[in-house]
Amino acid sequence: MPDSPPGPPSRYFGQHFLALSRDPLAFLTRLKTEYGDIAQIRLGGQPMVALSHPDQIRALLVTDHRLFAKGRGLERAKRMLGQGLLTSEGEFHLRQRRLVQPAFHRERIQGYGMVMADATARHLARWQDGGEVDIHREMMALTLTIVARTLFSADVSHEVDELGQAISASVDLFRQSLLPFGQWLEYLPLGPGARFRATRRRLDATIQRFIDEHRAGGDQGDLLSMLILAQDDEAHGERMTDLQLRDESMTLFLAGHETTANAASWGLYLLSRHPEIAARVRQEVAGVVGEGAPGPDDLPALPYTTMVVAEVMRLYPPAWTIGRRALQDWDVAGYRIVKGTLILASPWVTHRDPRWWPDPLRFDPLRFTESAKATRPKFAYFPFGGGPRICVGEQFAWMEGVLIVASVLQRFEFEPVNPAATVVPAPSITLRPRGGLPMRVRRLT
Repeated sequence: MPDSPPGPPSRYFGQHFLALSRDPLAFLTRLKTEYGDIAQIRLGGQPMVALSHPDQIRALLVTDHRLFAKGRGLERAKRMLGQGLLTSEGEFHLRQRRLVQPAFHRERIQGYGMVMADATARHLARWQDGGEVDIHREMMALTLTIVARTLFSADVSHEVDELGQAISASVDLFRQSLLPFGQWLEYLPLGPGARFRATRRRLDATIQRFIDEHRAGGDQGDLLSMLILAQDDEAHGERMTDLQLRDESMTLFLAGHETTANAASWGLYLLSRHPEIAARVRQEVAGVVGEGAPGPDDLPALPYTTMVVAEVMRLYPPAWTIGRRALQDWDVAGYRIVKGTLILASPWVTHRDPRWWPDPLRFDPLRFTESAKATRPKFAYFPFGGGPRICVGEQFAWMEGVLIVASVLQRFEFEPVNPAATVVPAPSITLRPRGGLPMRVRRLT
């Protein structure tokens, strides 16, 4: 029988859980450095294995994906998201994906791109020359506006700050829910429990308003209309229940803006630190659109800007870890992983492995030329996951990220308010910058 994977001994009960909770990025990186591509620890009585080699990640997400269920984090996320695409399993997940997938076909995404470009132009028009803005807050507001308009034909501009606060509260509560006994915090009459209930009521009211407006107004040609009207031909023409509509809408509303907002924020931060790369992006954009605004039809002519966004998601992957739970014993890389083990595959760790990424901390978009990509294993880079559960909105996110970066750099230069400050990532359900990203912006003539 194969051996269990190697890993550090625990000197006292809860040692590894505390280390993982305090700084999961550093802890997972240290596991990889000290114990190799596959390492095991115990979180109390629960075995957990960290995988980092592209071949192991391919096996987890693609080859052997049927042997696993979602991990602990997304189990907890069900309290906010319900049984949406991100959290559901098995045949139900496959059915829901069949119903959602048409909304993300290429021709529809092109249409969304026009809305993205318009929303970005309107948002940037509010920035004052020489003014100070929190880039992360601005990107959260922009992507929230975009996802509401593209997928739900809704205008949330008058409530974007309130919704942003509710979403930030839900991210904080998710982090707390991963603590021991965290699943019970929401039931407390005060504190986290009260905040969870208030946050869910606020977000539920927004989603229900979207649904009610669509039922009253008929087909609006957007994702929510498609979900309301969709019939699953493989399930005798069944349509989604109101609860299923709520869960899918909530998942796409939250996930559809959170990841891109973080990627755009980290991208603008990195570009503020690398003016030579920002200048090359501006040169490319000017050569394609002149004084016009970048649009979806311009993306094929913006390969360098696209490589910039790819490199940003290498260094700061919005989904910094992917979790699974073994449904049966699994043999991989000469080791036996027993049924019930939690398994983490972290893009943060693999994306910074010097075997695939020489000088891995250097910001270098040219890592994503076609010739450079051909030298690496496919799963050396997996910011959107992989296999049957790869992010359904991947192409939506690529278009949005490239359009935002191109549009911002075309109009503005920016620099950190405090250049000496170190920006620290805050890993929760996504990878936000802790404390925001205050920047000073200067409008280009």
